[in-house]
Amino acid sequence: MEAKHKWKYHLLLISIVILMNFFSQYVIGGMDSLLKEFTLPRFYYTISFNFIFFSIYFFNFYIICPLTLKKNRFYKFILFTLLSFILFASIRYFLEEVILFNITEIHNYGEKSRRVGYYFFDNTYFALKAILYSTVLFLFFQYNENKSRIHELEIDHKKAEVNYLKSQISPHFLFNTLNAFYVELIDDKPETAKDIHKLSELLRFVTYESQEDFLPLKNEIKFLEDYIYFYYKRFENELFVNFKVNGLVNVQQIPSLILIHFVENVFKHGVINDKNYPAEINITIENDSLELTTENKFITSEKYTSKGIGKTNVERRLTAIFKKDYVLNYDNANDRFKTYLKIPLK
Repeated sequence: MEAKHKWKYHLLLISIVILMNFFSQYVIGGMDSLLKEFTLPRFYYTISFNFIFFSIYFFNFYIICPLTLKKNRFYKFILFTLLSFILFASIRYFLEEVILFNITEIHNYGEKSRRVGYYFFDNTYFALKAILYSTVLFLFFQYNENKSRIHELEIDHKKAEVNYLKSQISPHFLFNTLNAFYVELIDDKPETAKDIHKLSELLRFVTYESQEDFLPLKNEIKFLEDYIYFYYKRFENELFVNFKVNGLVNVQQIPSLILIHFVENVFKHGVINDKNYPAEINITIENDSLELTTENKFITSEKYTSKGIGKTNVERRLTAIFKKDYVLNYDNANDRFKTYLKIPLK
C-alpha cells in the first residue's frame, strides 16, 4: 500500500483518538469538563499528552514493528514494547512535570501520583493504547501487502504455465505449416490463402510481438482489425459491428494486448448479429492520449457484468503502468453495456 494511502488511515485514526478523548471528558464531567480542556494551562497538558502519545504511536509503527513483527521476531517486539512503556512515562514526566511545571507552576499529577511506581503504572495504560493502535494498523497494512504479493505470484504462476504449454508446440512448426498451406492455395484459392496469411500474422503477433511491454499502436490496431475480420468470416452477413479509428496513427506506443480485452468482451458477451442494435467500437487518438469506447446490446440471460478476473487483471495492469493517470468506466443500463478507457500514449 502506497505511503500516501497509509497517511489517510493514520489521520483518520488520530482524529478518532483525539475526538474520543474529548468525548470521554464530556461523559465524565459534562460540558464544563470538556471546555476546560481548551483553557490554559490545561490546554498545554492536552497538547503535551497527544504529542507523546502519537510519538510513541509512530515510533512503534515505523521502527519497532518493521524491525520485529515483519521479521517474525516476536520476543524483540515484547522487549521493545516494555522499553516503550518506560520511554512514554519518562518523556511525559519530563515535559509535564518539569518543563510545563516551570511555565505554569501547576503539576499535572498530584504529589502521591507522581511517585515512580504509580506514575509508571498509570502511563503504561496510555502507552499500551498507542502501541496497540499502531500495531493493529501495521498488521492490517502487512496483510493487504501480502495478499497483493500472493495474487501477483499466482498470476506469475499462471503465466509460467501458459508459457510452458506454448513451448510444447513449436511456433516455427505451426507457422511453417500455415505457410505451406498458403503456398498451395495462393493460385487456386487466393481468398483462402489470404485468410491463412492473416491467421498466421495474428498468431505471430500473439506469440512473439505481444511479449513486449509496449508496442507500436499501429501494430495493436492491425491485430484488432484481423481479430474482427475473422468474426466477419464466421458470421458473414449476420455480423453488425462498427469499428472505427479516429485520429492519426504514427509512432505512438501502447501497452501490448491492452485493448483486446474490451473488444473481445463485445464479441463474447454482446449481441453482434442484430442489425437494429449494432455494436460500436471506437478508438480516438489525440496528441498524447487514446480513448476507446465500446457499446453493445448484451445478452440478458448471460448476466453480463463488469466483474470478473479479466476486469481485475486489466485494472491491475493499467494501475501498474499508469498509476492513476488513466480513466476506466463501465456503464450497464437499458440492456446496453458501455465501456470507456482513456490512457496516455508514449
